Amino acid sequence: MVDREDEDFQMALRMSLQSLPPEAKRSKPLEIAEESLEARNRRLQRELMASAAEKRMKASESEAAGNKSGSPSKPASASVVGDTKAVSMASVAGEQASSTHLGKFKEGEGMRLGSCEALSSADAEKLFTLVFGNCVSRDVLAQWSNQGIRFSPDPETCMGLVQEKGGPCGVLATIQAYVLKYLLFFSDNFSKIDVNKPLYELGRNKLYQNSQTASNNFASITEDRKQRALVYSMAEILFLCGNGKQAVVATIGVNCHDWEGSEDDQSELMLAKALKDLSVATASDLQKFLRISAYNSQETAIHQLLIALPVFQSRMGALLFLISALLSRGLEFIQADRDDPSLPLVTAPFGHASQEIVNLLICGEAVPNVFDGRMDVGGGMFLKGVAMTPEIGFLSLLESLNLCKVGQHLKSPRWPIWVVGSESHYTVLFALDSAVQEENELEERESKIRKAFDAQDQSGGGGFIGVEGFQQVLREGNIDFPPAKIDHLCSSGVIVWSELWHALLELDKSYGGLKDSSGLMGKKLFDLYHFNGIAKSVSNTTAVGGESPLQKPRLCKLSVVVPPRWTQEEFLADVVSSSSNDPSVRDTGILELNQPPQHAPLVDCIRTRWPRAMCSWIGDAPSIV
Repeated sequence: MVDREDEDFQMALRMSLQSLPPEAKRSKPLEIAEESLEARNRRLQRELMASAAEKRMKASESEAAGNKSGSPSKPASASVVGDTKAVSMASVAGEQASSTHLGKFKEGEGMRLGSCEALSSADAEKLFTLVFGNCVSRDVLAQWSNQGIRFSPDPETCMGLVQEKGGPCGVLATIQAYVLKYLLFFSDNFSKIDVNKPLYELGRNKLYQNSQTASNNFASITEDRKQRALVYSMAEILFLCGNGKQAVVATIGVNCHDWEGSEDDQSELMLAKALKDLSVATASDLQKFLRISAYNSQETAIHQLLIALPVFQSRMGALLFLISALLSRGLEFIQADRDDPSLPLVTAPFGHASQEIVNLLICGEAVPNVFDGRMDVGGGMFLKGVAMTPEIGFLSLLESLNLCKVGQHLKSPRWPIWVVGSESHYTVLFALDSAVQEENELEERESKIRKAFDAQDQSGGGGFIGVEGFQQVLREGNIDFPPAKIDHLCSSGVIVWSELWHALLELDKSYGGLKDSSGLMGKKLFDLYHFNGIAKSVSNTTAVGGESPLQKPRLCKLSVVVPPRWTQEEFLADVVSSSSNDPSVRDTGILELNQPPQHAPLVDCIRTRWPRAMCSWIGDAPSIV
């Protein structure tokens, strides 16, 4: 017994002298043994605290016996040291358990399969502080605890999620973008989708409809299809945050299985009763009502999300989904993603979702920047950006103001759907045809020639090359200039890009140039749709009886004309000169450009993706605030 006590004491002493576990590296998730670290540490904590208590009792008995016999007793400090070390070890064990709980969950390890477990008080405190910080207003908390994930009841915007108040728009807009992906580009029969494959890789498997068949008849979409698109989108985002291996679903402390087979009205009554008087003012409030389940099977997660959908449609839905995404990623990994982990994810003073939240839901990582890769700022310091091309993209009004630079990963996602960020709101821009992202023939050719020219430019970006380099550009670009033009360009021994560029504009594309005999000169025509989920007054629509404008989301169709990359003046001049003798070409090439272009802040966002784009629409201007 004495040896065992000494062994426990020595173990407590060693562990108390150890530092806290190092911050987890993003490249290697935490390894969890067959017995979870949390369970093991709690067991050790109980055992060692009991052992320490027993030691104190024996020390007291020994001291009393020593006093009676007159023999010198142990110094009091020895007992205190033993007790302190045991308690310190227990504290370390508790920290390790908390760290694991906030790291990667694993289904069936540390959590019972399909079970709903509560967060510890320490975990809830860390989660609350991460999201809201140490000083958050009641208004911000009210915004985030009163926003469900619900589709609009308005027939014109029934494919969209409606936002009642400011705050969680970043969460809703990102979910909306994924929902549109499923509604527009995937088969009506969701059962054909293999849920055992990572959902964010479905785009590579070509399981989508032909882009030409995507319809703008949104009112024809059934409620069942919308709900399944929503659930698949939620599952895809959560598994994306969980690196394709797991999803953590956060709900409230009610048994959702009791609702299966129940009437909608009965389910709503049960949920309303559970939500009655439920508020989120402190971390302890989170700890009281939050229940966490982890899944490593996408099929199981989708089934559970379908069951729990009424909870996410309730007023707590947006906050619960954000918490689900954070825990799927793991709070330790969330903090490692960020440049400044001391700031809350919900920004003060208005409670908007930070760029880190939006990037987490789009890319699976809570990086704070929107450029590609990472940026070396010197001294071994790096700023983290977007590592790869995501399913849906992001455009920012701030880029048009030269306040940031959105990289090509976010500008050119796998699907023609973008979350649009302004200074205070997030909306969604999308197209029905994925071809809007394709370069036209002349633009692609221009890119190829410029790349070959830059490869021969030895001036450090001065924009000129030698004759030998010019011959190489002609070979790589399959450019067939007349001999007289080549002699003219090479007459000074240096070929400047601007001179070569003008020569290419005069050379027909059949000879490798950029002149389009049709007169279109690389112009692109397409339609975009903009959805703003926040309920606002629509001026050209009135409620029954004409009393006041309707409060509803807004869907706006934009007609877009994109000239090629060369200057608009050259473009218009070439179109006029080539089409002046052909009325049919003039009608298609000129009249559309002469339509008065309209402007709104959204157009500035669109131009960060398609420079020189000209847009027009019918009715109210699209709003991004």
